[in-house]
Amino acid sequence: MKLLINLLISTPEFFQKGKLPLLVVLVFLGIIFVYFIEKAKKGGELFIRKIPGLEALDDAIGRSAEMGRPVVYLPGLVGLNSITTIASLGILRKVARKAAEYGVELIMPNADPLVMTTAQEVVKEAYLDAGRPDLYNPNNIMYLTSDQFGFTAGADGIIMREKPGAVFLQGYFYAESLILAETAFSAGAIQIAGTTATTQLPFFIAACDYTLIGEEMLAASAYLSREPILLGSLKAEDLAKAVIMVFLIVAILLKTFGIIDLSFLLEIK
Repeated sequence: MKLLINLLISTPEFFQKGKLPLLVVLVFLGIIFVYFIEKAKKGGELFIRKIPGLEALDDAIGRSAEMGRPVVYLPGLVGLNSITTIASLGILRKVARKAAEYGVELIMPNADPLVMTTAQEVVKEAYLDAGRPDLYNPNNIMYLTSDQFGFTAGADGIIMREKPGAVFLQGYFYAESLILAETAFSAGAIQIAGTTATTQLPFFIAACDYTLIGEEMLAASAYLSREPILLGSLKAEDLAKAVIMVFLIVAILLKTFGIIDLSFLLEIK
């Protein structure tokens, strides 16, 4: 009985030694994030590979201006609780600003009322930044329906009637993705799509001119705005992923050949 009591008595520790690897990783991540953010703030050059879909954004809107046609922007079917929708609104700001600069009408049907309200504010601010608040029309950013194929039918109708010069499909889509893309193609619009839905990426790649694949869409805000904090965070995240991948490969090889025992990593919680 005395032995059992002794086993249950806790011993004071400054921190759990079993979580030391987590502390090392946390410190490493903190250092690289601070380093890249400070470097970006000081004007240091941070290389980010070109993303064709974002590079073509100006050309797509310029094409609409030359043809005298509007731009249609579709933010997907999910609400503001999705990081994909938040990323889409970041892209929308750039699209709206360019549309205002070129004097192109921007039409944006929505499947969520909260996304619609937020998009109206984003577009309004973008038009103000471009110095063309007179071109802003809140009625062009409308709510259709939350029904999946009801929204699809409504958006297709807008595309066929308005004959846009460019269609942006940026958000989380489901089975309606190919229907929307094919309709935009038949209307003669250049299409720039982007989604994190892996099941819909093949359809966008096949049917659209440009496609932002997965994290390319999430990185779009940093790519387009060039804000130091966003750029620094993006570079730090990429470096952290590269280091983790190298560590995993080395660890697998060491474990495979029995050079070192890494079972202690399984105890980290």
